Amino acid sequence: MLRKWFQEHFSSAILLTLIRFYLGYIWISSGVGKVTGDFDASGYLQGAIAKSQGQDAIVQGWWAAFLKNFALPYSEVFSFLVMWGEVLVGLALLLGLFTKTGAFFGIVMNVAFLLSGTISTNPEMVIMAGLILAGGMNASRIGIEPYVKPYLYKQNIFTEEHQKAS
Repeated sequence: MLRKWFQEHFSSAILLTLIRFYLGYIWISSGVGKVTGDFDASGYLQGAIAKSQGQDAIVQGWWAAFLKNFALPYSEVFSFLVMWGEVLVGLALLLGLFTKTGAFFGIVMNVAFLLSGTISTNPEMVIMAGLILAGGMNASRIGIEPYVKPYLYKQNIFTEEHQKAS
């Protein structure tokens, strides 16, 4: 009964839209600040690696090893991914277009930030994005996705025939 209300009822679509707008605003404002500023993730990565040392370590060793051996050497790539990932997640949530995809990648980024020792609002954002995912298509009911998705499927861009013709 609760699942049916959450995934189908218009009142839950309104609630999910409010959550979407809130998360979208947080993501896009953070991302635009990074894009327009001089963002470099290497300092953040080094700080996360340092949090894995000592008696009061808050970052797991396996995650610190990943950051040290993979993320830090490619910090320019990770800086780009974080900046534009935040902007795109924010746009997806604000517009209600590819909403579930945006919420999923928002969770991925939040979990990466949590694993790196940054608590802040990340747990709340994971919960709210999880609600959007649980809401399914009802989360984008008040958005542009219901109008765009039929066009994308009508053009058969998701079919094998279209991919073979390209």
